[in-house]
Amino acid sequence: MQFTCNKDALCNAISHVSRAVSVKSTIPAIEGICVQMDNGCITLTGYNLEIGIRTSIPAECTDSFAFVLNTRLFGDMARRMTGDTILFEIDENLNARLSSNDTTCRISAMSAEEFPALPVVETTQKTAIPQDLLRSMIQQSSFAASTKEDKPILTGLLFESSEGMFYVVAMDRYRLAMRQEPIADLGTFRFVVPKKALGELIGMLRDDAEHPCEFATNGRHIVFSVNGFDLFARLLEGQFHNFRSSIPGDAKTVVTMNTKDLVGCAELCSLFINDKNKAPMRCEFGNSAMAISCKTGIGELNDKIPADIAGEGVTIGFSNKYLLEALRACETDKVRLHMSGSNKVIKITPLEGESFVYLIMPIQLKN
Repeated sequence: MQFTCNKDALCNAISHVSRAVSVKSTIPAIEGICVQMDNGCITLTGYNLEIGIRTSIPAECTDSFAFVLNTRLFGDMARRMTGDTILFEIDENLNARLSSNDTTCRISAMSAEEFPALPVVETTQKTAIPQDLLRSMIQQSSFAASTKEDKPILTGLLFESSEGMFYVVAMDRYRLAMRQEPIADLGTFRFVVPKKALGELIGMLRDDAEHPCEFATNGRHIVFSVNGFDLFARLLEGQFHNFRSSIPGDAKTVVTMNTKDLVGCAELCSLFINDKNKAPMRCEFGNSAMAISCKTGIGELNDKIPADIAGEGVTIGFSNKYLLEALRACETDKVRLHMSGSNKVIKITPLEGESFVYLIMPIQLKN
C-alpha cells in the first residue's frame, strides 16, 4: 500500500495536526498522528481526547488503509526529504518507508485500531464569522481567562450570540474582558470553549483569508473549520457568570488617556514589581494629570502623564500586570477609564461605544 504527495503540503499538515497530539499518555496511539489513506487523498489526525485537529491533502493513492506514526519521527523525516514529492509505502506488518530522490527512511507504524474516534458533530448547520474578526475578538479577551483549575469554567472563553450581537468574554476572580460586535443572522447560542483550543485556532486563522471560519456544536463538543483544517474541542461544563451584571453603568470619574503613555508608565512599574517584590501601582487622578507611583524592596518609581479628567479626583491602586495586559489588547490610540471610587472596579473602554470592555478590581492602598 502506498501514496505519493507533495512534501510541503505534508509538512504543513503535520505541523498543525501535531499540536493536538498528546505528549504522554497511557494510550500510545494518541501520542502519534493517525494517517488515513483513501482514494485521492490522505487524512491526518491528532487527538489528545481534549483537542483534535484533522486535515486532508491531495495524494496519488488507490488504497484504503489507516495507521499511526510517531509524531516526531514522521515530522522530522518528512522535512528532511530532498525532493518536492514523497513516496510513502507501508506493508501489512506496519513497516513504513518514506523516499524522495535518493533519500530513504524507515519507521515502524502502529495500528489505528487503538486511535480514538473524533467526536461526531453535525455540521449541516454551521455558524460563519470572518477570520480576522474572530481572531481579533479572541486575542482581545483571552488574556483574562483564569489559569487556575479550581473553577474550570473560567479557564475558557464564553461565546454568546443574542439579538444580533456576538460576544466573546473571559474572566477570572479579579478581572473581566468582553468583546462584542454586531453580526446579523448568527442565531442564538451560549457555550464556553477552552482557552487552549482557541490558542490553536488563532494559529490557523488568517487576517487576509477570503473564506470565514465556520463552527458547529452538538452541546458537548465544537468543531471549527478553517483553511482546510477541522479543530475539535470539548466544551467546558458549568454556568458561566452573568458578565452583564458585573459591568458598571455611570461613573463618578471618567479619564481619557493616550494608550501608549499609560502602557509606558505601567511598564516602568514592572521594573520594580514582580512575583518576589509585590506592590500595587498607585494612581492619582487630578489636575489634568495621572500621577503614578510604586515602591518595593528593590526601589521606587514616580511618574506623571497628562490626562483629560471629567468628574471627581480619585486615588486608586491596581495590579500593573492586569492593567498592562488589558491595555495591550485595546488596539486603540486612546482609552477611557471609568471609576466610581478607590474601592470600586475600574472599567476600560474605547473612546466611542463599548466594542471592548475591560474590568479590573482595585487593590487596597495603605495610607
